[in-house]
Amino acid sequence: MRIIERDQIVAGIDLDLAVQRIEAGFIAFSAGKVQVPPVQMFAFAAANGDCCVKSAFIEGSETFTVKVSTGFYDNPGKGLPSNDGLMLVLSASDGRPLALLQDQGWLTGMRTALAGRIAARLLAPREVHAIGILGTGMQARLQLEQLRPVSACRRVIVWGRSDAELASYSDFATRLGFDVQATQDVKTMAEGANLIVCTTPSREALIARDWIRPGTHITAVGADAPGKQELDPLLVARADRIIVDSIAQCRQYGEVSHALKAGLIDETQLGEIGALLAGRITGRSREDEITLADLTGVAVQDALIAECALQALG
Repeated sequence: MRIIERDQIVAGIDLDLAVQRIEAGFIAFSAGKVQVPPVQMFAFAAANGDCCVKSAFIEGSETFTVKVSTGFYDNPGKGLPSNDGLMLVLSASDGRPLALLQDQGWLTGMRTALAGRIAARLLAPREVHAIGILGTGMQARLQLEQLRPVSACRRVIVWGRSDAELASYSDFATRLGFDVQATQDVKTMAEGANLIVCTTPSREALIARDWIRPGTHITAVGADAPGKQELDPLLVARADRIIVDSIAQCRQYGEVSHALKAGLIDETQLGEIGALLAGRITGRSREDEITLADLTGVAVQDALIAECALQALG
């Protein structure tokens, strides 16, 4: 079994190819051609942490993938990253472990950012005046990086909880070529941007219904486990178009789950991103529509980005 370290993966992977593979994976998932067992979830309340175990096999593939991903959100105060993890790739013909990808959570972070890139390409308004980023961590950085190929906008409004976090993120975004406005007021970010990406592990709604202007697109990726929430359920209900990665998964957690449980929306209002990519449903139809992509993370993304990493390394 090969053991591959994070630096090798980051240096070798072709992200444009990974986007294509993940798009194809979403299509296959929505067409029922992917085995995705129920997600295993662990919660560590005393440590402000969680862990998920996801796995997937795509019909016709030579391999299947099992991924362990952790998030311990007090780690930065200890000098450790919030996220970690690894992926194990096994043979689908004889069960042998083929490769252990010790990516330290980078592949999970990147496949999430690439899904955000896909969602923005499909759903963002034609003219993006400002990008809003909720959060300052690794995912907030990856999302901004991956928006550059699909949006010409180079103005970002970032919300964070501390001056130090905002200063670090502002330096990062400036180096990417963005004009940056940093704020500790969520309303300022929400009202000023019309392409918003939510990346925090918040357990309470941060963005209110009435702060969002018509024509805005929101990609929400932070609520990837039960109990997490960044959007007011009334805002979810206000959206003209709601796209999810997995309807079955979004019943259980994610922004949509809160609105469903409150009876504010029903499943007939939801469409999967795989069906949208396949042309079986429509996305944004008017420039004044509010669109929402609720991306809780589907294991097919892990299988395909792992496949891309292995292919790049030969």
